[in-house]
Amino acid sequence: MIRIGLAGWGDHGQLYGPGVKAAERLKVYSEHFSFVEVDSSYYAIPKPEQFAKWCSDTPEDFRFLIKAYQGMTGHLRGPNPYQDADMMFRAFLEAIEPVREAGKLSAVLFQFPPWFDCSKANVALLRKIKERIGDLPVALEFRHQSWFAGDMLEKTIDFMVKEGWIHSICDEPDAGPGSIPAVLRPTDSQWTVVRFHGRNAEGWNGNGRPDWRVVRYLYRYSMEELAEWKHKLVKLQEQTEQIVVVFNNNSGGDAADNAKQLMQLLGMKVKAAPPSQLELF
Repeated sequence: MIRIGLAGWGDHGQLYGPGVKAAERLKVYSEHFSFVEVDSSYYAIPKPEQFAKWCSDTPEDFRFLIKAYQGMTGHLRGPNPYQDADMMFRAFLEAIEPVREAGKLSAVLFQFPPWFDCSKANVALLRKIKERIGDLPVALEFRHQSWFAGDMLEKTIDFMVKEGWIHSICDEPDAGPGSIPAVLRPTDSQWTVVRFHGRNAEGWNGNGRPDWRVVRYLYRYSMEELAEWKHKLVKLQEQTEQIVVVFNNNSGGDAADNAKQLMQLLGMKVKAAPPSQLELF
């Protein structure tokens, strides 16, 4: 089974008709897609009540990929609001418990920063994270090429298989050490994650721009590029039971359109977006 969705549900304006309030957007979103990546949990760990509400706002067969809090992946730049790592992980696990109880959790996504290179210290850190997270499904995404360089590719894949990590396969530009290739190798027979970040090679590393986070994901996939991925996803299905596909290329508002185009290529039912404000007159 292939599920296609977006990174977050708040910024995809073309999905929502006039008058749809922010609190109602997830309900409307779930009429278009059966899956979403929760990104807000990266910036701050929500309360369990918030996750419970999101579960109640979505159909029974809806699924969530929940991004790990930034303090859990080494992104945190300021002071840690938690006393120690154990307390931070406990807070996160308590927060997402309503999703697990509802049977709506695809996985927790650990996306590591570009400076998280392939080293013994970082391998040990991954093992410690796996110990803290328990038996929850966890997806692993690297941003440093050293994990897949030369003979490290096979060792990294073997490590993920043995340690129980779901491979987060990325489509992104080849933009130096802080980007990774699309390695089409599932590491879990039940789940595989595929994330579309766009192919904006020029904007990927920021080059000192203050708006680099916006520029990085400014990209619209062509139908030819999506057709190539259709065949890749069909092949991946032979090795893993469920695939969740995330479109993260929303800097220019392209994620929802590209997601629906890929759904059409795969023969999935696609709900039309509501008319825009301008089309009403």
